[in-house]
Amino acid sequence: MTPAAQYAAAIEIIDAIEAGQPAEQALTRWARGHRFAGSKDRAAIRDHVFDVLRCWRSSAYLGGGEEGRARILGKLRRDGTDPGTVFTGVGHAPAPLQADELDPPADPPDLPVRLDLPDWLVPPLEASLGEAGLHGFAETSQGRAPVTLRVNTLKATPAEMIQRLAEEGITVTPNPLSPVALTVTEGARKLRNSAAYQQGFVELQDASSQAVVDLLPGASRVLDYCAGGGGKALAIAAKGSGQVFAHDIDPARMKDLPARAERAGVEITQLETDGLADAGPFDLVLVDAPCSGSGAWRRAPEGKWRLTEDRLDALCAIQDDVLEAASDLVAPGGTLAYATCSVLRCENEERVAHFLDSHPDWLCQRQDRLDVSAQGDGFFTAHLTRRG
Repeated sequence: MTPAAQYAAAIEIIDAIEAGQPAEQALTRWARGHRFAGSKDRAAIRDHVFDVLRCWRSSAYLGGGEEGRARILGKLRRDGTDPGTVFTGVGHAPAPLQADELDPPADPPDLPVRLDLPDWLVPPLEASLGEAGLHGFAETSQGRAPVTLRVNTLKATPAEMIQRLAEEGITVTPNPLSPVALTVTEGARKLRNSAAYQQGFVELQDASSQAVVDLLPGASRVLDYCAGGGGKALAIAAKGSGQVFAHDIDPARMKDLPARAERAGVEITQLETDGLADAGPFDLVLVDAPCSGSGAWRRAPEGKWRLTEDRLDALCAIQDDVLEAASDLVAPGGTLAYATCSVLRCENEERVAHFLDSHPDWLCQRQDRLDVSAQGDGFFTAHLTRRG
């Protein structure tokens, strides 16, 4: 496919998303109906679609409409690319620009449009981050997230992996957020087929997520209570200091964890919900709670537009329930570590305060925020222990 044809495909997919299809579903359906498209074509199309999703409002404004064609036109204008090089009508390229599409509009007058945020989210984000922090968060979230690896130090050092990955055509640099984090600067698409990845020397994991694990205290028995795919459980197990257990309310989310653990050379015991009490108590219980995902909207930008005030309220209630349930599994003298990939105070500091208000026998030992940045996603974590 030509670059212009890739943009035409993106227009078709964006129209499907605008009609209500989830992005991943729209991308998969398009790929199944266009078998001729190679992996590089699909990757380029995906990048175009997600670039638009991150800038859903400003791309529509700059393109003069909400359909896929207008949004791609707006994306090109945002990127400083001459739309005339794409909208040529040659071959499978989008049709040439019409007279009413030729003149770009002035800069968006409304702050939520400029920052690509839903109107209702601006006040709580500003209350959480401050005015400067709001702008920094929103502008960073309009771009692509870094590709970051965690070095499995049971098998190699970061310095050894820099050299080994280079030999496989993958260039990485140390990431300042964690001593075992490496940011991929070239060759990211080669990673999953690389020997380093397939043999468990490295795992894909955001550097801020790694930093949350780095902050955890040492413990002999650790439970990752909301394990999901198990990234943090794997990172904890790679430290080699204790027995690691993983649980998720939906066990299907952990279906790939056994293979990942075997590849990494670690042992993780999976627990069903009804087996938690018998397996406990645990010296450390990590609660990586369900949340808005606002700190990771670069990776899943659809979440920014699907989140509602009612859904945010429901998530806060879920977070309270999860903390309550997990606290019963903590051994005397142990730590309950709360974490989210959210930047909103209502999901972070306010949930910790709510827990402490209703549990006067607990106290907060530390709280840390990791901002959305060029190095990693936005995270929050707090360590709670019983008094005495």
